[in-house]
Amino acid sequence: VQLQASGGGLVQTGGSLRLSCAASGHTFSSYNMVWFRQAPAKEREFVAGISWGGGGTYYANSVKGRFTISRDNAENTMYLQMNSLKPEDTAVYYCAASREMGVAPGVMDYWGQGTQVTVSS
Repeated sequence: VQLQASGGGLVQTGGSLRLSCAASGHTFSSYNMVWFRQAPAKEREFVAGISWGGGGTYYANSVKGRFTISRDNAENTMYLQMNSLKPEDTAVYYCAASREMGVAPGVMDYWGQGTQVTVSS
């Protein structure tokens, strides 16, 4: 599976962005999908995940209620709708695919290249 993240940009505090992660290959629907982010000088951290069929979602406490993860298996694409953005959401956002349901970067099987999100105060 090859992943391509897009949709990042510069937004003011309180604004919204929608990230996309397009997957190539016919096995996208077999994978649980996850968003991570990494701010400068910080470790990569889990943001949100969604099960292979889309029926299960889970979020980091820091984004719960503000971000929504979804997927369209017919389009081989995953999304992250980010609302009420804060300066601390500034990071490079990565999408990842995993056979396992998990939040640790080490269990991911495939990674996208990342897209920059910058939230100005």
